Amino acid sequence: MSHSAQQPFPMIAAIDLGSNSFHLVLAKTAQQGVDIFAHHGEKVQLAAGIDAQLKLQDDAMQRGFACLKRFAQYTRDLPQGAVRIVGTSSLRVAHNRQRFIEQAEQILGHRIDIISGREEARLIYLGVAHTLHCPEKRLVIDIGGGSTEFIIGQKFATQLRDSLQIGCVSLSQRFFSNGKVTAESYQQAYTAARLELLELEQNLHRSNWQATIGASGTICSVGQALVEAGLSTGDINHQGLQWLKQQVLAIAEINKINIPGVSAARSSILPAGLVIIEAIFDALEISQMTPSSSALREGLIYDLLDRQQQRDPREVSIQALAERTTVDSAQLQSIEQWAQWALHQVANTWQLTDQWHRKLLSWAVRVHLVGLDIAHYHYHKHGAYLVEHSDLAGFSRQEQQMLALLVRGHRRNIPIESFQQLPQGNGQPLLYLCVLLRLAILLQSIKDSQTLSELQLSAQTNQLTLVFPKYWLANNPLAAARLQQETQWLQRSQFCLIVK
Repeated sequence: MSHSAQQPFPMIAAIDLGSNSFHLVLAKTAQQGVDIFAHHGEKVQLAAGIDAQLKLQDDAMQRGFACLKRFAQYTRDLPQGAVRIVGTSSLRVAHNRQRFIEQAEQILGHRIDIISGREEARLIYLGVAHTLHCPEKRLVIDIGGGSTEFIIGQKFATQLRDSLQIGCVSLSQRFFSNGKVTAESYQQAYTAARLELLELEQNLHRSNWQATIGASGTICSVGQALVEAGLSTGDINHQGLQWLKQQVLAIAEINKINIPGVSAARSSILPAGLVIIEAIFDALEISQMTPSSSALREGLIYDLLDRQQQRDPREVSIQALAERTTVDSAQLQSIEQWAQWALHQVANTWQLTDQWHRKLLSWAVRVHLVGLDIAHYHYHKHGAYLVEHSDLAGFSRQEQQMLALLVRGHRRNIPIESFQQLPQGNGQPLLYLCVLLRLAILLQSIKDSQTLSELQLSAQTNQLTLVFPKYWLANNPLAAARLQQETQWLQRSQFCLIVK
């Protein structure tokens, strides 16, 4: 894993591995922000390649790899930390996603994050907010190939973020897989979309937004078709939607759809996209929607810039989660000092020199007691569940899983099998971080600076040696007993702690 760089890179890139299309954006950084100077997009339709067992089929993977080999020409030479790549709906649901991810990472030379629907929504809003300035409270909607995101926000702050498992590729497969669009199949698809929308209609209605923005290729295509037909100056309205719906029903066969303003690549999913837009208009009583060409990929660029300029949204998420407990902040600060001291001693030997390791260990210290908010018994397990399943803005699913494992493993038995199951060699570094976290929790009770200055820590593979000042262990029997107990816990994970 690599999260490096404090200063903005001169060039950054973002790749959105969407369910319908893959997109690459390149940007130059400047003091004023970023200059997005190149955009490449290809229709890959991963969602169309997911079978009934929720597995990505080989042909869909190969389409993706072929596209990424072209993208790699732009990203391979960029340094680690200058490229952000995320997978969305299709890679969230595909059971064999890791096979795709590992080969895609080899092609691109950078790691891929799988993000939750709500994190996708946050990034979509960020992209829209930076490029479409609007002082009013707004509803932003993005219709993807496998999911649709809804965000209520004002200026740069979001108030509500949600994601529904309905997209134009997946809906097209369900109701128009025979290549025909009839009034009956259209109505069935519309009913399915309305049923999905029932989950969040009330919450959205209560938010009282003033403007509606549509941020996706499907919505932009519909808007452009209405402009070409002379029914709009750019916005989408009820009259235009009904006209376009009648055009599609009259053509009836998807491969014959040829409507000015709609590209050939997007024509095959136009009927499903229209269904979802009409269902949203009716469910949320929308009269007008303004298309935006900016969305997730631009949001990734601005999020990457924020991380490099010390405005990492993950820090805010960790702070909010940590505040759920009433644990003494001085105690946590002491644990963190010990953890960073220990990391410094062993970083080279254990190859924990990346800034990501320091951040992850720091976050784990700050939230390792969050499970006490539920119950004291097995609080490390409660805490791990909260960390893994909470809506933590800025975090990918993999990052939350790793942080949750540190919380789960900070006391009693280390779930060694879970560490070993992590992909691409992440397990061993994470196990080392877990041992350092456990050690820091034990050492935080040491208050005198002389002991701290004289303490020695060294590492070998799966082994730590901790050397105290002469007579210290004899004069502190309780601490010595706790350290002895810890050596026994670690032995269960084939790890050796030597205390002298």
